[in-house]
Amino acid sequence: MTEIRTPRLLLRRWHDGDLAPMAEINADPRVMRLVDDGRVRDLEQTAEEIERWEEEWDDEGFGLFAVELLASGELAGFTGLFVPEFLPEAASDAAIGWRLGAQFWGQGYASEAAQATLEFALQDRGLERVVAIHRAEDQASENVVRKLGMALERETTHPVSGHALRVHGIDLTEYQA
Repeated sequence: MTEIRTPRLLLRRWHDGDLAPMAEINADPRVMRLVDDGRVRDLEQTAEEIERWEEEWDDEGFGLFAVELLASGELAGFTGLFVPEFLPEAASDAAIGWRLGAQFWGQGYASEAAQATLEFALQDRGLERVVAIHRAEDQASENVVRKLGMALERETTHPVSGHALRVHGIDLTEYQA
């Protein structure tokens, strides 16, 4: 079982009990406004997402972790690695991503979880390079990738939605644990 502990968080594989709290996060328009086309997701769509995330663990040896608060056991959302197949120019890279419930914003959880995930990618999984892709107007994600030491590599457009995207990257030689 793959799990990572940080000072405040447990990053772990998904449990059955995670479906309802993740569906609540996915149903919040504030959370979803900068994700894909901005539409919220229901319980069934969330279940399908979690199933895909778990399959990616089996296929790639990495995936999206459920992020649990150590102090309370609450599910805060996810962070982890995925293959960004939606963006052909980055589809050969592993991408780091996160989504937390709005009540968990502004407390440093995304940065803490993303830092642990980046270390996992480059040191544990032996990946040579990791990218982060976010909507250009997403200042909170921009702040997280800067804290990770990732450099802006290019601006591009989402091939389906047309939204402006920023692609940041870091490779093993640039990483400072």
